Amino acid sequence: MAKQLLIYETAVPVSAARHRGVSLEASGSYAFSAGINAVPLMAIEFPRAVAEYAIVFSAESEEVMPVVVLGIRNEQNLYLSSDARWKADYIPGFIRRYPFVFSSSADGQSLTLCIDESHPGVNREGRGNALFGDDGKPTPYVDQVLDFLKDYQAHFERTRAFGRRIHELGLLEPMQANVTTPQGEKLTLGGFLVVSRDKLRELAGETLQQLVKTDELELLYLHLASMRNFNEVKDRLIDSIADTPGATESQDRQLDGT
Repeated sequence: MAKQLLIYETAVPVSAARHRGVSLEASGSYAFSAGINAVPLMAIEFPRAVAEYAIVFSAESEEVMPVVVLGIRNEQNLYLSSDARWKADYIPGFIRRYPFVFSSSADGQSLTLCIDESHPGVNREGRGNALFGDDGKPTPYVDQVLDFLKDYQAHFERTRAFGRRIHELGLLEPMQANVTTPQGEKLTLGGFLVVSRDKLRELAGETLQQLVKTDELELLYLHLASMRNFNEVKDRLIDSIADTPGATESQDRQLDGT
């Protein structure tokens, strides 16, 4: 089955009828994210993420969302270790909420808690946290999950508004990063957008004041500051190749970003 929402294989609504007797055992493995090279980032996460990730933007029609770059190749997450541990101090909320997620009704008026049943920690042997008690009611653990997802959803809506704002202001332009591996392989990362410094400077004073009041100007500068972390992504790629059996040494390491 094709993955839903990037990392979810079989996300189904959580219900007492289906999940009474089901528990979730926590795991330090992030293997579920091995096949992705970018994930959404909420606006509130920018201050933490800027130290370790390149923050760019993804656009679908007029919907613009910030994302963090995890790899150069389409299906490679360079922020995973060989044993599927996360190799960064900060883990994006999109990753931390797994295996839970909200699904929205067709009219967008209601949200339903879902769980990816393919998560290896899902079990009926009582390992970890039970989803429902003997009385068939959600456990305090599920209540905590709901609180986290409600908070995430609120920040998602604020981030969507931020994306619409910068789209309307015409601040975004296509970006492209080029990498040459030690073996001479040329890789290109594209399909993302970045804020143009020139367009930002050209904004009227009143518009800039509005961006300051909403803290969105700070987010834009955090995004621009994060661009230096493309070198971190490049270095992780080079290291992953060096760890591959048969890899050869080379000094040809280059990253050009615009």
